[in-house]
This record gives sequence, structure tokens and C-alpha cells, in this order.
Amino acid sequence: MPHVSMQSPPPSATTRAILPRVQAIDIVRGLVMIVMALDHIREFWSPTAVRPEDVAHASILLFFSRWITHFCAPTFVFLSGTSIYLYAQKQPSQSRVSWFLLTRGLWLVVLELVVINFLLQWGSYQLLLLQVIWAIGWSMVLLAALLWLPRWVLAVLSFVIVVGHNALPDFQPITPDNAIWALLHHSPFLLPMGPLPPFLVAYSVGPWLGVMLAGYLIGPWFRLPLPQRKQRLWAAGAGLLLLFVALRATYWYGDPSPWSVQDRGLIYTVLSFINITKYPPSLLFLSLTLGVALLLLGSVETATSRLSQWLRTFGQVPFFYYLMHLLLISVGALIWSALAFGKPFNFSFATPKDWPAGYQPSLLRAYVVWLAVVLLLYLPCRWYQRYKQQHSHWWLSYL
Repeated sequence: MPHVSMQSPPPSATTRAILPRVQAIDIVRGLVMIVMALDHIREFWSPTAVRPEDVAHASILLFFSRWITHFCAPTFVFLSGTSIYLYAQKQPSQSRVSWFLLTRGLWLVVLELVVINFLLQWGSYQLLLLQVIWAIGWSMVLLAALLWLPRWVLAVLSFVIVVGHNALPDFQPITPDNAIWALLHHSPFLLPMGPLPPFLVAYSVGPWLGVMLAGYLIGPWFRLPLPQRKQRLWAAGAGLLLLFVALRATYWYGDPSPWSVQDRGLIYTVLSFINITKYPPSLLFLSLTLGVALLLLGSVETATSRLSQWLRTFGQVPFFYYLMHLLLISVGALIWSALAFGKPFNFSFATPKDWPAGYQPSLLRAYVVWLAVVLLLYLPCRWYQRYKQQHSHWWLSYL
């Protein structure tokens, strides 16, 4: 874990008023938001019978189409923590920050359960899928209480969670009696809920809380002079990548899925080496993904290209983008499948044996739709970005 300062005196009122946005955060967040859309589009528009992570059978392109999206959730959660720290510097009291985290966190949980599940399942609610927005919401709720603790306590807690949670075993069966513990730490599981649709818990909250805490703790780095900030970010990023290589190569600790030499050749052995566990995010998963994210954060603060400005636009309205991209992908898939197969078909919630006759996976189709979705979202996101800059309505902080 990167070194963090344990002393962070509250800023003056003047500092609160003039703190500028950090361009690097917006650019990197915008980048992972765009990459994230590829994974969702692939699931709706081009699912495959072969799991993308199956290095014994998947193609190189299919593997990387999934693998590159692994960087999205940890980077987004990490930067959520950093943004919370920077937001707190603009507030007159810690009580206001705590209240905001509590209310926004619960709001995100409600949106995950009601709106996002509706979009993903076209209103059928076969189950309640608990994913990254759920984990971010509950992490904010917990952070609303934890931020009153000394920073060194938060640093110890984050370290213990991120480094130590792989030592905790899964357990079966999961029942309402032990569900709270499973919600804090477990691989994906289905939880029956009586008359309600069952919960499919993809993101247990505990490890993601550790990631958010880590992002919150490095927040002071983004108030340092740029050369010093770059030095710390690059050192931390390089350190995490070296940790990943050392632990992965020795099989010692940090991921439940060991790599192996592949009969298909050296390139597939490399794929096995970097094929690490996301659910819940292992130490090696976080070392690799956050290591790269930290290097990027240390490299793009002074970027001036048109691409960087596009990424900043998406990165400044992340939740608006998230909801809009799900709406566009889901409605588009409904229309496409109805035209292609005679009736709407939700590939994201179906097994291969139920796929319509004549369906064939196509990564080309997925990539074309991905490009179209990103282009279509740019103007709405730019409009909303400018609207937020020109208005100060309280509800804008919740969307």
C-alpha cells in the first residue's frame, strides 16, 4: 500500500473556496468509464459460450476484451475515495461531509436495486443483482462513520482489508442468518429472499470499502505541488506492480487462482499469469489495476490533447454517464434483438442453451456498438457537465 500522510490539517475557508478540479482524476475516471461500456455491451450484444477468462479456450481478443475492463471498478472506487477527500476540503464541517456520504450512499443503493436492475432486466426483476454501485453506496455509508476516526486508524483498516481479506475463506451454505458476513466478504452468491426475487451478490462490500479508504487516504497527495505529486504516484504505482509480479510469480499469496503453463503456447501462459480474481478483488487484482491507475494519475495532469478533453468531459459526470450508458445499451439491445430474432431477447440474463436460433457471437458487432455508444453519449455528457458548472442545485451532487 502507498505511504500516506497521517497528518492532514483542515484547510482554511479560503482554501475550500478556491480548490480547483484535478484534471488527472477526471481524465483517468473518464477513461475507465469508456472502457467499462465495452464489457456491458459485450454481455448484451455478443455473449460467448466460452468464458472470456478461460485461457484454455478463449481467443486472445476475447480475453483482452474482458481483461481490460478489470481496471474499471477498482479505479472508479479508488477515485471515489479520493474525490470524497477533495469534496471534504470544500465543506465547512465534517458533519456535513458525513451526512452527504450517508444520504448519497443510501441513494446509490436504492438506485442499484430499483433503476439499474430495471434497466438491466427490462423490468422483469428475475433477481436483484448487486454490483458496483451497491458496493460504492454501502462503502460511502460506512465511510460516513469511519471518517471521524484518526487517519492512522483508517490507514491500518484499509491495509488490513486490502492485504488480508484473501486469508478469509468462503463458506456454504449462505442463509439469512450469516448473510451479513457474506455481504461483507464472499465470492458471488445467490441469496434467497422469500417472496422477493433472490439477491445475486456480485460485489461483497468489505474489500471495496478497503479500496475506497485507500483512495480517500491518498487525497492529500493531490494538494501537493505537481512534481512531488507525480513522484509519489509513480513510486506507489511502480511499487504495486512490482508487488504483483513478485507475489504472482512465487504463488505465495494474494489470489485464489494460480497461474499455469499453457499447452497453447507462451502467450496463453502470459494470459494465465495476468488472469486474476475480481470477485472479490484479490490483493493481486488490486495491485495490478491500481498500480496502473496510479501511474496514469501521475502522467496526465498536464495533458492538453483533444482526447484528454473528451475524457475529462466523461470523467466529470460519471454517474450521469453510467445511467445513460446502461439505458442506451439496454434499449438498443432490446430493439436489435427484436429485429434480429423476432422478439426481444436479453442475452445478459440467459444461458447459451436458451439463445435464439441463428445467433452468433461477434466481437466486431460489440466493438462497433461500443464506438457508437461512446460517441452518442458525448454531447449529453457535455451538456450536463456545463449545466453542473452553471448551477448549484443540491440534487446535482446526487447525480
